Amino acid sequence: MSDLLYSEEEEALRAAVRDLLTDHCDAPGVIARTESDTPHDLAAWKALADGMGLAGLLVPEDKGGQGASHREAAVVLEELGRAVAPVPYLTSAVVATEALLACDADDLLAELASGRRIGALAVALHTAPGGAYTVVRHEDGALYGELTAIADAAAADVLLVPADDGGLYAVDASAVTVTPQIPFDLTRPLAAVTLDGARGRLLGDAETAVHRALRAGAGLLASEQLGLADWTLTETVRYLKERKQFNRPVGGFQALKHRLAQLWLEVVNLRAAARNAADALATGEDTDIAVAVAQAYAASVAVHAAEEALQLHAGIGMTWEHPVHLYLKRAKADSIAYGTAGAHRARLAELVDLQAP
Repeated sequence: MSDLLYSEEEEALRAAVRDLLTDHCDAPGVIARTESDTPHDLAAWKALADGMGLAGLLVPEDKGGQGASHREAAVVLEELGRAVAPVPYLTSAVVATEALLACDADDLLAELASGRRIGALAVALHTAPGGAYTVVRHEDGALYGELTAIADAAAADVLLVPADDGGLYAVDASAVTVTPQIPFDLTRPLAAVTLDGARGRLLGDAETAVHRALRAGAGLLASEQLGLADWTLTETVRYLKERKQFNRPVGGFQALKHRLAQLWLEVVNLRAAARNAADALATGEDTDIAVAVAQAYAASVAVHAAEEALQLHAGIGMTWEHPVHLYLKRAKADSIAYGTAGAHRARLAELVDLQAP
């Protein structure tokens, strides 16, 4: 059995990423970006990808990456979740990168690993691993069609587009029309992508690449949800220790202690599930089961943690200036990203041959 505890190297990585995000993704700055036309924080992305080399964690060293594993990427995503950082790490450094690892595209893979280019898989964010997804028409060497709900498409330099001939094509973002859509989570923008005769480079088999990419996305999304839940719990405990009613800290009231204790248990269990999914992706052992378990559990915990944070911060939690609304919106959006909890439970039942009566 693998050791799911964090190694010294992983803790050092966490500290470095947290320090960087403290400088680049403070709450007022993130809120201000959601009100602007440029929600992506490309300065923070550059610091992560270029300065720290984190965009290439999943890419082997001989292909221009860092040669790390999904466990290290999971640590990064925990910290990104804690900061609700508006950067395309999950979509480019994980999902698009995993798709390219399933294809013969070492040059493009190296560009994503270095952070010189940002990639996005042109599959709707809500698509579960193994689920149906929309493809475009391939005709006379050109691509035609529209794809919607593509996460971080507005920040991408290259789009990985599945076509009806079974191929996955790399299409330059300048060759398509990207139309922003209004997302619930303003820190992870969605867009519609229209291809009208765009030329693409055939990379490989779409079904294999898309499944691998979505599975990694779902598995590591649990780490982002863990970071989000952990931040909301920690901040709620801190606030209730400081906030006073009847000349005593609100956190001393027994009913609130019970609620926080229950939430702590849920977050601890989520940490185990998320770490197991990351380790399974790294080792290749029981990967589908571990990912399904993590996503069957993660969404409800992240949403519960954010809802409790909003309620227990009382009036101040309802204000736009307080960042808790960012966490609730991210938690709600993540609850359907890469498949709902129900879809993953159904998939898990198939994997372990435990069908409903």
